[in-house]
Amino acid sequence: MTRPLTIVVGVTGGIAAYKAVGVIRALVLAGHSVHVVPTEGALRFVGKPTLEAISRNPVHTELYEGVAEVRHVAIGQSADLVVIAPATANSIAKLAAGLADDLLGNTVLATKAPLVIAPAMHTEMWHNPATVANVETLRSRGVTIVGPASGQLTGTDAGPGRMEEPEVIVAAALAVVERSLGAVGELGAVRDPGAVQDPGAVQDPGAVQDLRGRRIVVTAGGTREPLDPVRFLGNRSSGKQGVALAERAKARGAEVTLIAAHLDVAAPEGVRLVEAGTTEELRTAALAAASVADVVIMAAAVADFRPAEVQHVKIKKDQVGERLTLELVANPDILVELAATTPPEVTVVGFAAETAASREELLELGRRKIGRKGCDYLVLNTVGWSEGFAQDRNTVVVLDRLGDIVGEASGSKMSVADAILDVIA
Repeated sequence: MTRPLTIVVGVTGGIAAYKAVGVIRALVLAGHSVHVVPTEGALRFVGKPTLEAISRNPVHTELYEGVAEVRHVAIGQSADLVVIAPATANSIAKLAAGLADDLLGNTVLATKAPLVIAPAMHTEMWHNPATVANVETLRSRGVTIVGPASGQLTGTDAGPGRMEEPEVIVAAALAVVERSLGAVGELGAVRDPGAVQDPGAVQDPGAVQDLRGRRIVVTAGGTREPLDPVRFLGNRSSGKQGVALAERAKARGAEVTLIAAHLDVAAPEGVRLVEAGTTEELRTAALAAASVADVVIMAAAVADFRPAEVQHVKIKKDQVGERLTLELVANPDILVELAATTPPEVTVVGFAAETAASREELLELGRRKIGRKGCDYLVLNTVGWSEGFAQDRNTVVVLDRLGDIVGEASGSKMSVADAILDVIA
């Protein structure tokens, strides 16, 4: 670490404010000078004495205190970094509008330091068109958005909107400063392999940065549909191709969200990881991530059908006899839904794994499929007992929405990933 930073941590009024204590503590333990600026709402959840004890600095809240020292702008002017965690829907709206009716708002307007925010709210609020537009406005101004994660919310709710964990926020925030100072790796950021949303960090210094600033969502792996508490319907996808796409997109400068369904390989470092088990869970995660994405790559093998009824106890062989008949119902077609609901400027890429006997049959299947799906590109590959799934190599053909071949590749899944990204870039 070259020098300690002066960091302002804004805390706004949501239940996730208790997790801000972990953010503050991690930054202090990393050797930085932390100044907390809570809103009045935040103090309803976390007391001022707690924030002062953890930050080791006085906590100011009043806009008209410290007038002689022009505190309402001095805090922001002195900052090397501003982090707001949690950032509620209301605070995000105020930031997007440039409102400054409290000390935190004035601090943000008065600073030239990087701004990092960690949203936290209910799923419906995160998906609301007003919030989506406000987040997009902040992104366009260079604000780094960390999260939100998908998980348990207040009460019985669950879904996207959960504030990221403190170590993830700290890692992403310090990485932003590293980039702005042109000294990657000097400031001792806390790393969380597989979960950091760090929109511009470069893992491969030699990689072409043609995806810098792009927000790319990749799905990977295979969904599983439960039959009972111990059995499921699944497929043989290992997730290797999707993970390779996420890793190469990250290396080429993109901000990557990886939605993982039962991977057989580790997720790459530096991407935001969202885990999904069933098709419905993957659908929820993909639609949420796509709402703020530039590119969505649906590389996961998604189950077309699920059991009409899931048994809540193990199905016993001695109860059903020698034959078991299952009724299956169709799952939602996530690719069709994404192609129909995302704005035209969002690029949607589908995958089609086919058991075609020839290249001509593969292309014919692919052209019919992209016509039905409505996506921008379709990546075709042949699968079988010993090719495609769970292998280290792959052979693909990329079609555009007109059915024309716009890319082909054969080789390691990393090299194939780069070829697919070349088409997108």
